[in-house]
Amino acid sequence: MTAPIEARGLVKRYGEITAVDHVDLTVSAGDVYGYLGPNGAGKTTSLRMLLGLIRPDEGSAKLFGRDPLVEGARALDGVAGFVEAPRFYPYMSGRRNLEMAAALDGGGAEKRIGEALETVDLSDRAGDKVGGYSHGMRQRLGIAAALLRQPKLLLLDEPATGLDPAGMRDMRALIRRLADGGMTVLLSSHLLLEVEELCDRVAIIRSGSIVYEGAIADLKQMGASGYRLRTTDDERALAVCEAQPGIADVRRGAHAIHLSAEEQAAAELSVALIEAGAAIIELVRETATLEDLFFHLTEGETATDAVPA
Repeated sequence: MTAPIEARGLVKRYGEITAVDHVDLTVSAGDVYGYLGPNGAGKTTSLRMLLGLIRPDEGSAKLFGRDPLVEGARALDGVAGFVEAPRFYPYMSGRRNLEMAAALDGGGAEKRIGEALETVDLSDRAGDKVGGYSHGMRQRLGIAAALLRQPKLLLLDEPATGLDPAGMRDMRALIRRLADGGMTVLLSSHLLLEVEELCDRVAIIRSGSIVYEGAIADLKQMGASGYRLRTTDDERALAVCEAQPGIADVRRGAHAIHLSAEEQAAAELSVALIEAGAAIIELVRETATLEDLFFHLTEGETATDAVPA
């Protein structure tokens, strides 16, 4: 099956600034794919190239095997979404804005307006002017406009930015419903909770370059940082750890001993502790959070060496 998104070697320069530097992306059918990075990292520029809104200086981007720069609007069949923020006429109602979008799309889109409004929970406010909508309501109306196209691929650029906690929750629930219905979603965001709760796979971009691409679970596994140990006699346990083969980076924290070890060495340590009279209260693997890994990858000077792309 042709991948919904396949980008190879995308480069975009603005004068001496390289906004996107040889980016490769592959989004498979059914993915909820997170495109994660700090503001200014190159996410929006990448999306613009994917949609054919700007021309890359190098590389290529295809949607379901079609290049927007070659096939024009036909390459966007089955593709919808918004970049940066959806735009509407504020003096018109939500429904009237969708009617205008449907008239441009054709293909019976007007018949789907009611269903789209219901999907994004705006049926009760469809007759109100968009100028009176909250930011979250305008974001949801943007998704409703995208749904008129019956997309197989939905691209969303920072859909939860600027929302209050309730609005963010509602947006996550909406995206999850769409994904559960079989839609492929590319979600560009700098909000870690949003990505962690919604996405199966993720690409992390820093200064225009991809520093990690793969499953979130694999990223967390790579970030495993060692073990945390608590015993009935931490002084004795500390001495055992320092003398035990295969145990490294032993340090005592305020409430526990922290150490690095392979699984077999950790198992042998547990036996040694019991024999030394330091009964184990807790011996658990410490795994870096997505937030820890994100900041390490996007701010650390040697981030690309820490976790291979």
